[in-house]
Amino acid sequence: MTEKNVVTAIHDALHDEMKADERVIVLGEDVGARGGVFRITQGFLEEFGEERVIDTPLAESAIVGVAIGMALHGLVPVAEIEFADFIHPAFDQLVSEAARMRYRSNGDYHLPMVVRAPWGGGVHGALYHSQSIEAFYGHVPGLKVVVPSTPYDAAGMLRSAIHDPDPVLFLEHKKTYRLVKGEVPDEPFTVPIGTAEVKREGEDLTVVAYGLMLHLCLEAAERLQQEHGLSAEVVDVRTIQPLDMDTILASVRKTAKAMVVYEDNRTYGAGAEIVATIAEECLFDLDAPLVRIGGPDVPAMGFAATLEHAFMPDAERIYGRMLELARY
Repeated sequence: MTEKNVVTAIHDALHDEMKADERVIVLGEDVGARGGVFRITQGFLEEFGEERVIDTPLAESAIVGVAIGMALHGLVPVAEIEFADFIHPAFDQLVSEAARMRYRSNGDYHLPMVVRAPWGGGVHGALYHSQSIEAFYGHVPGLKVVVPSTPYDAAGMLRSAIHDPDPVLFLEHKKTYRLVKGEVPDEPFTVPIGTAEVKREGEDLTVVAYGLMLHLCLEAAERLQQEHGLSAEVVDVRTIQPLDMDTILASVRKTAKAMVVYEDNRTYGAGAEIVATIAEECLFDLDAPLVRIGGPDVPAMGFAATLEHAFMPDAERIYGRMLELARY
């Protein structure tokens, strides 16, 4: 085991997959000579050559469209969208083509492709470098949407995404890149797509989160334990589509109280689907109303620190709602 941050874990996993399988191709803006804007593909061009590490024009629709063509012809493309905010020009390629290819061909064609995209706020990225996009694409059957929160999960789930016969949108929270560290096995391993995980055991309430919010929830849960002796069970969603509600519902039935925390606009966010399903399946198991924490319903996250802070849930706010729910 080696301690790594999220950037290093993704770099190493992607490198190992490219070394093990010459069909794996990396393409995107600045992935070659620059090594990616976050340096995840640093050194790849020198090692694997320009036929396998392809710097593309600033054209996201073309990046995803070319990746679809590659996947249809026997390659395994890993396309990088420099920031998730820029993925919208490729919406039609992802939703109308990639997600529906297996269905429209009656299973004759598969698209073993991965689209990596840094997402989320908290880095003073303002309007065009802070967006949460998981709800848009999680709504689309045929497209897997993965949101790992730790170096271990990022490495293991990226390998699973590359091995998957169907398209995977792999979202990496920018603020976790160098902030979050953890032990990662030195040997290649996988973490299955479509499985949530209980990151912290508890008895008094269930807290469901993903991305940066997971770590803030873990921080708040620790404070709740230390200051009040109350234990929160924290569940990491890890995959938005397919969503592992079995793990979430089992935890809610155990604690009888639940809250969901996510960074996206509160209305119609991925957390809304989780809350709705808990209400459908666990209504008579609950001892308190469901709690949902999300960002405000404003068009964008501001650049100013005050505006960014006002938009994003923080550990203090999460802790306060945890305490209210546990005492209900």
